[in-house]
Amino acid sequence: MTKEEIFKKLDSLKLDKSKYIVISGASLVCQDFIDETSDIDISCSKDYYDLIPWNTKSGYFGYEVKYLDSFEVGTQFFDDKRIVEIRGYRFANLVSTYELKKLENKPKEKKLIQKLELMVCSQDNYYFERKLRDKGIHLIAGVDEVGRGPLVGPVVAACVILPETFSLDGLTDSKKLSEKKREFYYDEIMRQAISVGVGIVSEKKIDEVNIYEATKLAMKEAIHNCSIKPEHILIDAMPLSLDIPTTSIIKGDFKSITISAASVIAKVTRDRMLDELDKKYPMYDFKSNKGYPTKKHLEAIEEYGIIPEHRKSYGPVRDYLEKQLSLFE
Repeated sequence: MTKEEIFKKLDSLKLDKSKYIVISGASLVCQDFIDETSDIDISCSKDYYDLIPWNTKSGYFGYEVKYLDSFEVGTQFFDDKRIVEIRGYRFANLVSTYELKKLENKPKEKKLIQKLELMVCSQDNYYFERKLRDKGIHLIAGVDEVGRGPLVGPVVAACVILPETFSLDGLTDSKKLSEKKREFYYDEIMRQAISVGVGIVSEKKIDEVNIYEATKLAMKEAIHNCSIKPEHILIDAMPLSLDIPTTSIIKGDFKSITISAASVIAKVTRDRMLDELDKKYPMYDFKSNKGYPTKKHLEAIEEYGIIPEHRKSYGPVRDYLEKQLSLFE
């Protein structure tokens, strides 16, 4: 059903529209988030539910629901606080619908859930922190890393615990910020944060254990280097095995303010290290490329060779070494 078809169905429904909320797919269609749905799910109070003379069946969570034609009505998702009104009907807003979809966790709706989460967090990057604080969890850390892709230098991770009063307009994923803004945010985060820990794993260790394992080591080191042990850790994508509860969030450096803060600390810390390396080896242009395989960087490897800080397990560096070795065979 399209948006207009849903409203046509609702107009024919002989129920008091002030007594129920339209949820799930129909709510998303009527808020122009998706194009169509196959049914119309409704939630209402238990008292009103008992008055509806429809057939009954077992619903998705094992609860009893009533149904008629393409309508289903139940009581397990009634939230009168987070609604949006459209054409006189009440709909669960996108945040409520996201939470329901996430709770249902249907495999076929995985991409939809991700899209909803991205939208919710783009409007409120305190969302994950607020949900934890509602459960009485207050020392919340964000963890992120930078430097998985470069050919040279360490991978750097940061762990940041922010106060509940933290405020810094415009803070987001460090990759989306200019160098000037990152430097400003770095100073503000360091000034306001309850605790900041940094973990640095060298290029030699990266070559030894691989970048994935090295990244986990850097993150664990950053957490260990925090002066205060967090109660919960929000991590950008990477799952970690710890003695502290964690939540791994895809694109977390954009969705969570705490992970964004960690992203900035890690990025500025590593960039400053590469700026120093640039002074020592200006021919590689590290100040501009930060060790990533730009054309100028690759050309410099061909002309000047590699330096001790290059990651020998990475393709372009490994290829150069193999080519040099072949010259002596």
